Amino acid sequence: MSAPPVRRLRIGIGGMAIESSQFCPHRSTYDDFRVTRGKELLARYTWTRPDDALAERVEWVPLVHAVALPGGPVERGTYDLIKTELTDRIRESGPLDGLVHDIHGAMSVVGLDDAEADLTDAVRDATGPGTLISAAMDLHGNVSRRFAERLDLLTAHRLAPHEDAWETRERAARKLVERLVSGRGRPYRAWVQVPVLLPGEKTSTRLEPAKSLYGQLSSVEALDGVVDAAIWVGYAWADEERCRAAVVVTADEPQLAVTQAELLARQYWDARRDFVFAGPTGDADGCIARAVASTRRPFLISDSGDNPTAGGAGDLPYMLGRLLAHEDLASGRVTALHPGITDPEAVAACFAAGVGAEVTLRVGGRVSAGTGPHAEPYELTGTVTALEGPPSPDSAVPRGNPAYDGGGRSAAVTRGGVTVVLTERRKPFHTRADFGALDPLGYDLVVVKIGYLEPELYAMAADWLLALTPGGVDQDLLRLGHHRVRRPLYPFDDEGFEGPDLGAVVL
Repeated sequence: MSAPPVRRLRIGIGGMAIESSQFCPHRSTYDDFRVTRGKELLARYTWTRPDDALAERVEWVPLVHAVALPGGPVERGTYDLIKTELTDRIRESGPLDGLVHDIHGAMSVVGLDDAEADLTDAVRDATGPGTLISAAMDLHGNVSRRFAERLDLLTAHRLAPHEDAWETRERAARKLVERLVSGRGRPYRAWVQVPVLLPGEKTSTRLEPAKSLYGQLSSVEALDGVVDAAIWVGYAWADEERCRAAVVVTADEPQLAVTQAELLARQYWDARRDFVFAGPTGDADGCIARAVASTRRPFLISDSGDNPTAGGAGDLPYMLGRLLAHEDLASGRVTALHPGITDPEAVAACFAAGVGAEVTLRVGGRVSAGTGPHAEPYELTGTVTALEGPPSPDSAVPRGNPAYDGGGRSAAVTRGGVTVVLTERRKPFHTRADFGALDPLGYDLVVVKIGYLEPELYAMAADWLLALTPGGVDQDLLRLGHHRVRRPLYPFDDEGFEGPDLGAVVL
């Protein structure tokens, strides 16, 4: 008699992912999220395909997933709407053996102190205690004890920039399947927070000490009995008790997990003063002067304080003003391309005027005005040199996450040697394709709202500077005004702060 067929595991997939600066005046609404369900959700991943080896063992159950470009805190109504849909779909799906919790870890919600813990509490309540939940996270997330306790497995990116983001999600899924197939159930998680909070631009894994700290995680994971090892640097632009570095080692034996977690935590603490910015830094005027004087082209400058992919508003005209304050740029002796300031009204005016028209605009500060002199609109008179996107806002302006949808329409305006790209919706410029018809290689300077350079920009740059500019993701944490983080905390506290408790807790 043949053996009965092995029952396929039922594993749900869902989550809500955004990185939210509480120092940014922007508020993230439902329209900022790209929401996927059903086949579209399964198509996000390679390991859910019918030809993947997991297909024989797993029935993937798509729930709902919402992802947005980083920005300001999520409006409570938006969060509640997505959370309710996720938990309703979990309950309606029938019993689940497991769930892949595809999140970020640095979501802030108006009125909540620990959004990922609140979301995970709701997900756990919906699945019941028998479902194993595996979370895939960004290493810039925050891991509170309340959050980690409701999970069975959790892992994070091991590269910054996050070239392994999809690999991380796949690791979370495959380790969940391995756990369910083996029948070993919930492993032990050793959790420890490290009282260090650093901006992501100081924790690039291209450089030491992050390179070695993260580089050893695969070796720890390879130890007999270890399931996973992860380090989170935390998210520096939120102001909550959970904001700090964390280590979680997952293993079959509690002491093994504790030993390895405490070793990693101690190494992170001991290296805290060794973390440096991912590139040479300076203030805006100093960086512009050095770039103009250089012969290396194109010379890239990061407008780091208004980086929309870290949570900045993306509408600050501060760098535009500093560029045009430099005589060589204002006269056109040196050229610069500066994408992309979010200003839908200015974009509409450019489309109404047409290419070749001279326009006078009040650029930027639509959301951020009133937060400081750096955020006031900049009066710009220039020539419309390029228009991209649908002909009218009602025709086909993409809805959802601008990181995926292209930011709607855009307009380029040139004054002197400076061409500024204005966007209808918040948009990152990370790849050559993001620049559209404009060729960044044709300019002396390219000034982008970003922190450390993403791979294509890094390869493009003949030289690079990180400008420490003001904004919602200001790299100078001490001038932002944190008052709710748990103290003592490096770098807010340093002298006389030498002996934190780095003992791991078994969850």
